[in-house]
Amino acid sequence: MSATLPAPTFALPRRRSVVMRWALWILLAVLVVALLATLVWLAGRYEASQAQSQVERDAADALGDLRSGLTRNVQTLQALHSGYTTPGAWSEEARRLLRDHREWVRLEWRDAALGTIAAVDTPYRSPVFARLGRANSQADVQQACQNSRRTNGPSYARSYFVPLVDGLGLEVMELCVAHVTAGQLTGYVVATYALSEMLVGMIGPQLTRSQEVSFTEADGTRLAMHGAARRGSRVFMAQQLIDLPGNTMVLRMDSWRTAPDLFPNFLTALVTGMSIALVSVLWLLAHDMRRRLRAELDLAEALAFRKAMEDSLVTGLRARDLQGRTTYVNPAFCQMVGFNAAELLGEAHPPPYWPPEFAEEYGKRQAIRLAGNVPPREGFESMFMRKDGTRFPVLIIEAPLINAQGVQSGWMSAVLDISEQRRVEELSRASQERLQATARLATVGEMASLLSHELNQPLAAISSYATGSINLLQDGPHALADIEQAMKRISEQAERAGRVIKSVHDFVRRRDKERELVAPQALVEAILPLVNLQARKLGVRVDTRTPPGLPEVLCDRTMVEQVLLNLARNAMQAMDAAHAEDPWLVLEVKLAASAQLSREAKAWVEFVVADCGPGIPEEVKQQLFTPFFTTKAEGMGLGLSLCRTVVEQHGGFLGFEPNHPQGTIFRFTLPSGPAPAPP
Repeated sequence: MSATLPAPTFALPRRRSVVMRWALWILLAVLVVALLATLVWLAGRYEASQAQSQVERDAADALGDLRSGLTRNVQTLQALHSGYTTPGAWSEEARRLLRDHREWVRLEWRDAALGTIAAVDTPYRSPVFARLGRANSQADVQQACQNSRRTNGPSYARSYFVPLVDGLGLEVMELCVAHVTAGQLTGYVVATYALSEMLVGMIGPQLTRSQEVSFTEADGTRLAMHGAARRGSRVFMAQQLIDLPGNTMVLRMDSWRTAPDLFPNFLTALVTGMSIALVSVLWLLAHDMRRRLRAELDLAEALAFRKAMEDSLVTGLRARDLQGRTTYVNPAFCQMVGFNAAELLGEAHPPPYWPPEFAEEYGKRQAIRLAGNVPPREGFESMFMRKDGTRFPVLIIEAPLINAQGVQSGWMSAVLDISEQRRVEELSRASQERLQATARLATVGEMASLLSHELNQPLAAISSYATGSINLLQDGPHALADIEQAMKRISEQAERAGRVIKSVHDFVRRRDKERELVAPQALVEAILPLVNLQARKLGVRVDTRTPPGLPEVLCDRTMVEQVLLNLARNAMQAMDAAHAEDPWLVLEVKLAASAQLSREAKAWVEFVVADCGPGIPEEVKQQLFTPFFTTKAEGMGLGLSLCRTVVEQHGGFLGFEPNHPQGTIFRFTLPSGPAPAPP
């Protein structure tokens, strides 16, 4: 027994897709046919609207010509009546005007009672009123003249038909112009218009060459016509109202054209050919679209895969063309520099992430790269700037960018932010330096302790010997004052050496010091012998300024004397090293500026050490108080650091500033003791 296998499950969706696709193509074909039919219909409507608009414009132009001509004629008639007062002269001028104006068939000069004084007929035709006479139109003339007298302006009568001698007829219209002198009516000028001649002479020939123009009444009755004969089955008509004083007419303009068939032979062939061509192009486009759709799907998948890879990278990618313009950046690069892609792509040079101070150097490096020099494969370090202005180091690895044709189209750069790496390296280096500094400080402490232990006994022996010598000299019969003074100095300096060593020992071991009230003058005088000794050796003039009345300062006397002595020695050594001419040193004590302005009992005393040396370079100022930093070949770099530490332990401040015109001024402050109680 055989069984029928069921159709695959995917056949139904596929059949639906095919049906949907054919339905779309059929719908597209119907839309194309409807579009072509609509285009033909719209073309006919557009042609008709253009023709109607042209007829309306021509009718408006014709009306303008008529109005202008009638106005000029009224002015001419007024001039005729004013300039010629005798019937003979008037008639002669009227004949000349009739030769120039074919629209006039008769001119009359009438008195105030409408009696005819002079009359002249046109020379271009037989007299119009020769068959029926002038009496039949007297009522029209009288009505027009009454209106002219009442309005003190020109007035027109209704048009009427006049039969001629040759069996034909003519539609005419009367114009009456009243003439008033000094407020008195002196007569009238009556002009008889031929409506057909008005159409011929007063409307431009370009308007009547291919169209028919006519005067009609309000009900459509034609009064006169002129223009091209009827040439076509389709007429386009336009009407303009002529509102004259005393009369109203309608100016009608007809344009005769051949009405096009719905589908003439040429148009049918053209539309059919265009339809076949359009359907063929649509079929080719559909075939090409299917191929492109498959290619686009493959390309979209590849682009999505590549974008996912680029977005997951933490390495910045940057592409530049051979002119140095940035053509591509990935999100990691934008996040790294803080700019979006729109701000980085294009003609910007220098790029916004180049620090201004390095822009010239980077520009030269880029020019070398664009010249074809291949960078090292291991990359090179550079400095970039974020949008907020912060700088950060980067490692750039560049390689040539090759297009699909195998031609180099630019450079591709991989940018790594190494700021974190540099920070870790800097922390490691700082830690090593701190460890070295700690070790050196420990060594200094050990040295100070050793010196304190080893030198205390010899110094104590020197002090004892000096004291014994002084006693012996005092007991003897003869006293040598100079020897006694020298021995006193030995004793003082020996005691001082002991105190210094003990203070250094205590300072390194960070013991609290006992402070005492000391006069500022005493501090300066204590170091003055040693300062003068070195000053005489170096040829330096020493100027001390210690005004009386300064308050006592609360300090560790030995350590403060060491600060003063260290600052003075540094100043003299700087002047000696710079070979200054006429070197001088100023030691000054005064109240601090803040103490002079303060009303509190506690004040601050300022010590000043000024020299005329070379000053302190800018690169040295930042590290001047750094431990173990020194500019002397034999120095250890602890002097100024210890001075600042001693001053800050007393609550004061140690600083420096330039001394004009040259040199340096060091200042430090110490707190004064409590104010004395009032008596």
